[in-house]
Amino acid sequence: MTENTIGNAVAVRDSGPEAVVQQYREDLTGALPSHVKGEVWMRLATGALRRDANLRRIASNNPGSLMNALLECARLGHEPASKSFYLVPFGNEIQGIEGYRGVVDRIYRADKIKVVHVEIVYENDVFVWMPGTVDTHQPPRWEGPQQVPYHHADWFSDRGEVKGAFSYGVFHDGTASRIVILNRKYLDKVRKESKGSEGPKSPWVKWYDQMVLKTAAHRLEPWVPTSTEWRKDEPPTATVTQLPPAGAPQLSAGARVEDDDEGPIEAEFVDDEPTSTQWPAAAQPGGAA
Repeated sequence: MTENTIGNAVAVRDSGPEAVVQQYREDLTGALPSHVKGEVWMRLATGALRRDANLRRIASNNPGSLMNALLECARLGHEPASKSFYLVPFGNEIQGIEGYRGVVDRIYRADKIKVVHVEIVYENDVFVWMPGTVDTHQPPRWEGPQQVPYHHADWFSDRGEVKGAFSYGVFHDGTASRIVILNRKYLDKVRKESKGSEGPKSPWVKWYDQMVLKTAAHRLEPWVPTSTEWRKDEPPTATVTQLPPAGAPQLSAGARVEDDDEGPIEAEFVDDEPTSTQWPAAAQPGGAA
């Protein structure tokens, strides 16, 4: 590599989107939760721009959208351009999209939930949710009223098309949160209202299953505590798990969120308009963020 080539590369870096990110270093790191190291986060942000030429090109043309996405990423305490928070080039702007792993991460950070269940239900799966009744589909270990949905899938055969999804959390005392059930009609509505969802580069086209999981995890948020800060010295690894294995303790009745008595566990069957996400205002290059 010649001196001219190196000089040109440095000049582009110093005047490109990386420079904008560095210009707003204080604003970005100031939005980070205490468990995230600012210097490491900044390196990940600029590294993402250098790895993806298309991302960098659009960020150069529209640095405000890049800052908007990065500010949201920082506020939520996620690593930029990771499976928890995606930086997605779309048209002439950068969209910041929290992945389902990011949502589950924030639930675990509050240290109130022991296990998070987020599952997709396919046409050939067996799915039964009959709150307050005894269901004959349940394995023998389940006694009394059904506390959580029963979901059985043949993981090694064709499970058919996506039929819906469900999610719930299990608190440390063994009680379950409210059950959230999403039908296909609702999932299609969420997809339709997502900007550019039918385009070949849309997450709904490239990662449909992940977007369904994220939608189910997001709908669980009102019923479980979440936090941008870790509540433990050693943060656990967020995982999406299946129903408890045979022999696991039965969940007790009476779902609660924090200290609020929700009464008997009820399913929330979602078939309404999704709540719109409020994004921070885009930063303007050369001005205050």
